[in-house]
Amino acid sequence: MRAMLKLDELVAIDVHTHAWKSALAVNDAPNEQQAAMGRYFRYQPQHSTVPEMAEMYRKLKMAFVVFTVDAPKEPRKISNEEIAELAHKNADVAIPFASIDPHRGKEGVAAAKRLIKDYQVKGFKFHPSVQEFFPNDRIAYPLYEAIAEAKLPALFHTGQTGVGAGTPGGGGIKLKYSNPMLLDDVAADFPDMPIVLAHPSFPWQEEALSVATHKPQVYIDLSGWSPKYFPPILVQYANTLLKDKILFGTDYPVMAPERWIADFEKLPIKPEVRPLIMKLNAAKLLKLA
Repeated sequence: MRAMLKLDELVAIDVHTHAWKSALAVNDAPNEQQAAMGRYFRYQPQHSTVPEMAEMYRKLKMAFVVFTVDAPKEPRKISNEEIAELAHKNADVAIPFASIDPHRGKEGVAAAKRLIKDYQVKGFKFHPSVQEFFPNDRIAYPLYEAIAEAKLPALFHTGQTGVGAGTPGGGGIKLKYSNPMLLDDVAADFPDMPIVLAHPSFPWQEEALSVATHKPQVYIDLSGWSPKYFPPILVQYANTLLKDKILFGTDYPVMAPERWIADFEKLPIKPEVRPLIMKLNAAKLLKLA
């Protein structure tokens, strides 16, 4: 096993990456949905197993949070358990999150508790539009209770999604589930569970900023968009009121860290704020500092 993560030696922490395939997979070809996402983001993914990602991020001197999405509409080629095991083998850069579909009910809650206890996952990923649930639906609350009890963060996709984009009917994906205002209820009901609103939440950017400003435990990650498309109000809040709660994220493998950072460097972000966004806020959230 490699050495543990050394925060001082890292230049950044990417809080939002996806493992797209198992390291044991024989077929390396992306599925139809993944291929469509590659076209949408105008990027052909190169590294999509956890070990491949670890090697890439190691060269970049970055750590990364990695997960899959547990949902019928998102074909998985890799399990939560494999991600956790491989992340722990690459613990100098990889941080495992898990994903549980809230529709799995009691079995899902039991699985979450097992992943926390036996696999030491460090948080959970939800994608309401793909998993087809409103985040404030009580169906998900037993799962949140297990996460909150462990004092782990929950990361939620918000806003428009690249999943299904450009395909007939958007692949059946419905955007309504990913309005960040729905997470205001969750934040109020689970004040001890850190919540990350993933992505610039188009078309609900101001709702996301409102929730993150009002609820102390709510963060925003900047993944899934090139920074050159960030709305001015997001940049304004990142520089001021939310400077301690904005997180670097890419949505890798659909966006390369180098591309994201090159565009981010062109934004009018204050010099003293950049290290907070790139590393320090995530280190605090993930209890690495």
